[in-house]
Amino acid sequence: MATTTAPRRSGTGTTAAGRLGALARAELLLLVRNRTALFVTLLMPLLMIGSLRAALDGTGLEGTGMTLVEAAVTGGLGMVLVIVVYLNLVPAYVSRREELVLKRLRTGEVSDAEILAGTALPSVALALAQCVIMSVAAVAFLGVRAPRRPELLVAGMLVGIVLLGALAALTATLTRTVESAQLTTMPLFLVSAFGSGLFVPLEALPERVEAVCALLPVTGVVALVRAGWLGGADAGELVRAGATALAWTAAALFAVRRRFRWEPRR
Repeated sequence: MATTTAPRRSGTGTTAAGRLGALARAELLLLVRNRTALFVTLLMPLLMIGSLRAALDGTGLEGTGMTLVEAAVTGGLGMVLVIVVYLNLVPAYVSRREELVLKRLRTGEVSDAEILAGTALPSVALALAQCVIMSVAAVAFLGVRAPRRPELLVAGMLVGIVLLGALAALTATLTRTVESAQLTTMPLFLVSAFGSGLFVPLEALPERVEAVCALLPVTGVVALVRAGWLGGADAGELVRAGATALAWTAAALFAVRRRFRWEPRR
């Protein structure tokens, strides 16, 4: 059950941007000091993308309209978001909650949304940086064609960041300790990796399986990213992908607002 809102001091000495910047700098310092989190954030996406390409090597992609490298790169962008944003933020939220950091922040002028966003900003910035580097390298060194509709690609990435940040906060409400985050994050990670088109494009799956997987949380994001890079999607497909992604995002944000735990779980 969600806790009641803590009393706040009225203050006019800071701006929302200044408060977010201060929270982000503090969170970045904690991230740099945490070697495990830093490894997950910086190296795990690269290792997973290598595994992704190896997994795709034996998959029939003839009917998907994409090459092996294109499937690996576009799936890799989604994998970066899942690992760097979702897997990294869940233990971060849990740790700050159990150490009473979130509770103390709520007694000041920082809003709830600013607290959650400030904690997420370093992970989001790192995820975007990795996606940019990966995209440039794919075009420059792997012979992948440049994105056909960059506006769709950017939209998919931004929606994915908000969705996975909200899902991370929601998962944190179900997670008692930082150690148990390895278990509570696994269902969404596995479902997204194997059912949302990250490892195997949905077009390569049987029709009934594809119809079910199209409704999963991250599927719409992956579809928008692939359509933005490769093109070829019709208006109906884009509307369905966008509606799925936005519906899950709205539901996750609503659930976080109602259910997020600011007090330690005892």
